[in-house]
Amino acid sequence: MEKYRILLVEDDNEIRNGVEIYLKNQGYEVLQAANGKEGLALIKQGDIIHLAIVDIMMPVMDGVTMLMQLRAAGYEFPVIMLSAKSEEVDKIMGLNMGADDYVTKPFTPLELLARVNSQLRRYAKYLNVVKGEENAHIHRIGGLELNEDTVEVTVDDEPVKLTPMEFKIVQLLIKNPGRVFSADEIYERVWNEKAVNTDTIMVHVRNIREKIEIDPKNPKYLKVVWGVGYKIEKQ
Repeated sequence: MEKYRILLVEDDNEIRNGVEIYLKNQGYEVLQAANGKEGLALIKQGDIIHLAIVDIMMPVMDGVTMLMQLRAAGYEFPVIMLSAKSEEVDKIMGLNMGADDYVTKPFTPLELLARVNSQLRRYAKYLNVVKGEENAHIHRIGGLELNEDTVEVTVDDEPVKLTPMEFKIVQLLIKNPGRVFSADEIYERVWNEKAVNTDTIMVHVRNIREKIEIDPKNPKYLKVVWGVGYKIEKQ
């Protein structure tokens, strides 16, 4: 399996070398550049880049200019910008130009690694979709994802612990996005027996919402259609 290759563009030699050590310890290949011009030159050499970490304030060519040029050239790999706290205007500009995430200096290596890992997971999923290799057993609605092979549910790449019955309810709904299921129908499909007391469905739905929704009282995914049933909304 090919290692992920990360381009690190930072004019501070000490920061650059320190970050490279942490990235290599995680198994990543690292290419270094001291400014945006050097970074673009490395990209154009033809080596596949899976992610770039780019400082905003650099001599010769700053990070925002580099970002604009690589996006204009059609490069779609994720870019994490490094910024000082005083650079809010640059941060907004960078996001508008196509940055995927920000890390504010000073940062801890663990914080940066967490952002790198998250962006690479998202990029890998994107590449699989582009190649038509999306796993038929993985179901995704917005940031909610259910994997039937691993019996796992994640929200925005963060794992969610569901009980077996909660998992089955989410599985039924996410495989039929937008379709409304009555409490009786959910009970009969999940428990494989005739519905007698469907109050348990309401309890399970409430518990699921507490786990997958940012605001359970204003749910993004698991919706109630009053008097009819429940559905996972199409995004």
